[in-house]
Amino acid sequence: MAVSTYTVTGMTCDHCVASVREEIGELSGVRKVAVDLPTGLVTVTTDAPVDDADIRAAVEDAGYQLTTT
Repeated sequence: MAVSTYTVTGMTCDHCVASVREEIGELSGVRKVAVDLPTGLVTVTTDAPVDDADIRAAVEDAGYQLTTT
Protein backbone atom coordinates (compact mmCIF):
# COMPACT_ATOMS: atom_id res chain seq x y z
CA MET A 1 0.00 0.00 0.00
CA ALA A 2 1.02 3.57 -0.68
CA VAL A 3 -0.18 6.71 1.08
CA SER A 4 0.17 10.18 -0.47
CA THR A 5 -0.98 13.56 0.78
CA TYR A 6 -1.95 16.50 -1.40
CA THR A 7 -3.26 20.01 -0.85
CA VAL A 8 -6.39 21.03 -2.75
CA THR A 9 -7.65 24.61 -2.93
CA GLY A 10 -11.11 25.91 -3.62
CA MET A 11 -13.12 23.51 -1.46
CA THR A 12 -15.64 25.33 0.73
CA CYS A 13 -18.26 22.77 1.76
CA ASP A 14 -19.11 19.09 2.20
CA HIS A 15 -20.29 18.90 -1.41
CA CYS A 16 -16.79 19.97 -2.51
CA VAL A 17 -15.27 17.27 -0.34
CA ALA A 18 -17.60 14.64 -1.79
CA SER A 19 -16.76 15.70 -5.36
CA VAL A 20 -13.01 15.44 -4.79
CA ARG A 21 -13.38 12.14 -2.94
CA GLU A 22 -15.52 10.69 -5.74
CA GLU A 23 -13.24 11.75 -8.61
CA ILE A 24 -10.05 10.49 -6.94
CA GLY A 25 -11.84 7.34 -5.75
CA GLU A 26 -12.55 6.37 -9.37
CA LEU A 27 -8.83 6.03 -10.14
CA SER A 28 -7.55 2.49 -10.47
CA GLY A 29 -6.02 1.11 -7.27
CA VAL A 30 -7.39 3.78 -4.93
CA ARG A 31 -8.52 2.22 -1.65
CA LYS A 32 -9.35 5.26 0.47
CA VAL A 33 -9.60 9.03 0.09
CA ALA A 34 -9.66 11.18 3.23
CA VAL A 35 -10.35 14.90 2.82
CA ASP A 36 -9.88 17.51 5.56
CA LEU A 37 -11.94 20.53 4.51
CA PRO A 38 -10.40 23.16 6.85
CA THR A 39 -6.81 22.44 5.74
CA GLY A 40 -7.50 21.22 2.20
CA LEU A 41 -5.37 18.14 2.84
CA VAL A 42 -6.31 15.06 0.84
CA THR A 43 -4.79 11.73 1.86
CA VAL A 44 -4.98 8.97 -0.73
CA THR A 45 -4.34 5.31 0.10
CA THR A 46 -3.66 3.09 -2.91
CA ASP A 47 -2.63 -0.46 -3.72
CA ALA A 48 0.44 0.90 -5.53
CA PRO A 49 1.73 4.42 -6.17
CA VAL A 50 -0.55 6.47 -8.43
CA ASP A 51 0.89 9.04 -10.81
CA ASP A 52 0.52 12.57 -9.42
CA ALA A 53 -0.73 13.70 -12.85
CA ASP A 54 -3.69 11.33 -12.48
CA ILE A 55 -4.51 12.77 -9.05
CA ARG A 56 -4.20 16.32 -10.44
CA ALA A 57 -6.51 15.47 -13.36
CA ALA A 58 -9.11 13.97 -11.00
CA VAL A 59 -9.02 17.04 -8.74
CA GLU A 60 -9.36 19.34 -11.74
CA ASP A 61 -12.26 17.23 -13.07
CA ALA A 62 -13.97 17.88 -9.73
CA GLY A 63 -13.44 21.63 -10.29
CA TYR A 64 -10.58 22.31 -7.86
CA GLN A 65 -6.83 22.87 -7.92
CA LEU A 66 -4.04 20.65 -6.63
CA THR A 67 -1.47 23.02 -5.16
CA THR A 68 1.20 20.71 -3.77
CA THR A 69 2.13 17.05 -3.84
